[in-house]
Amino acid sequence: MKEVGKIVHLAKSGRLIVKVDRYIKSGTILFDSKGRKLAKVTEVVGPVKSPYATAIPLAERLETTAGNKVMISNKTRKGVRIGKKK
Repeated sequence: MKEVGKIVHLAKSGRLIVKVDRYIKSGTILFDSKGRKLAKVTEVVGPVKSPYATAIPLAERLETTAGNKVMISNKTRKGVRIGKKK
């Protein structure tokens, strides 16, 4: 698992707001620090250098708090952009 950011808060709409440290494509599945599926990214907003992601929770009852780390699977290569393609 690779860490990609931290949860900022749970919005009134029920979506998670995540401060990410790299660009993540829509549809990427996010995991918590224990490896459980947490949410699915719906959109990435904000400046390129400092993006935020909104995500739909995959569990009805979330046990998350602001500041918890968010991860992606090592197998997910098409969901993350790291550097330039050569």
